[in-house]
Amino acid sequence: MDSLLMKENPLLLPMNKDKTVYDGFICVQEQDFRIRILLPPDRQIKQAKLQCCWRLKHLLQGREAVLKQRLQHASDLGSFLLEMKTVLEVRVQSHPEPLSIPRPQSYSDLLHELETLGWDKLIFIDTDFRTLRLKADDSSGRQHVLTVKLKPKHPSEAPECTADVPVPLAFHWTPQTSLAQLHAQFLLLLESLAEFWDVLDEIDGKTWVLEPEKPSRLDATRRIAIGNNASIQVEVDPRHPKMLPECCLLGAEHVVTPLRNKLNANMHLWNPECSVLSNLCHVLEIQFPSPATHDKSTLSVQCGICYSFRLESRIPDQVCNDPRCGQPFHQDCLYQWLRALPSTRQSFNTVFGECPYCSKPITVKMAMQK
Repeated sequence: MDSLLMKENPLLLPMNKDKTVYDGFICVQEQDFRIRILLPPDRQIKQAKLQCCWRLKHLLQGREAVLKQRLQHASDLGSFLLEMKTVLEVRVQSHPEPLSIPRPQSYSDLLHELETLGWDKLIFIDTDFRTLRLKADDSSGRQHVLTVKLKPKHPSEAPECTADVPVPLAFHWTPQTSLAQLHAQFLLLLESLAEFWDVLDEIDGKTWVLEPEKPSRLDATRRIAIGNNASIQVEVDPRHPKMLPECCLLGAEHVVTPLRNKLNANMHLWNPECSVLSNLCHVLEIQFPSPATHDKSTLSVQCGICYSFRLESRIPDQVCNDPRCGQPFHQDCLYQWLRALPSTRQSFNTVFGECPYCSKPITVKMAMQK
């Protein structure tokens, strides 16, 4: 009896020398269930009493008669538990539990890994010991967070990892990979992106960024104020941050057309050894308004229709092309305004009308469906 019992249930242990009380866990479909078994002094299995955790009771509900019959015909405790686990396997497969308790050893393993990694790296761990947030500082002192979702039911599978980085996470993982090794790989990834963040930090510190209002480490795009209701949107390549980024000039045509011409004509002057910001100044032949020289309120012009700067996180991006006007509008505001006028005409997805301020011709494309 003892050999079969220990072989099939290594987490179920005798609590006294007479082996009349057993306590621990039985494993079914990679799930552990707490159970306590009380035997009479003569250790007759027919008189055994079972005390189960609530999850085990829930699975065995409606199968009490079957278990009692198996108990009466079992030759020993090991044989009975084998038959009981057969019944449970069917129940588990037909009633998958949303909550599963990890193996007790997994808790101690996780604590040991955290101790090896360093408790100062742990920001958060949930009550189920499944979701961890680990901090990591790059060489410039920027703090990043790696979220790790463990899979207690399938410990050999790679955990789900997310982080505030602009590239996909692709860690090398084996069942023997520890949290410390995972964290070390994350640090290497951060260092490979250090130049990318240096580029954006310079832009954020030395220019007025209109969008995003509060950029995160995930954002590779910046919309930078130029002046005269004009701006340039740049998208930096995280892997090649000092190369010429994707650029889009926004604003009235009489303002952005000369800048666009300079960008096209001077593109060959781009120097990968210099920063993106200095290259943009050189190629466009301008100096960007900065926090040291300009107040942002002079650059953040409100919409001429709704009188606000931001509308559902969008800023005014439509501008009257008349040099004497140059009034900016939100795309949605201008589109709705022009649609209400009887003189407005529409061709495909473009609406043609008159500027609400100067009555000069103005066009706007149909707002994208959210």
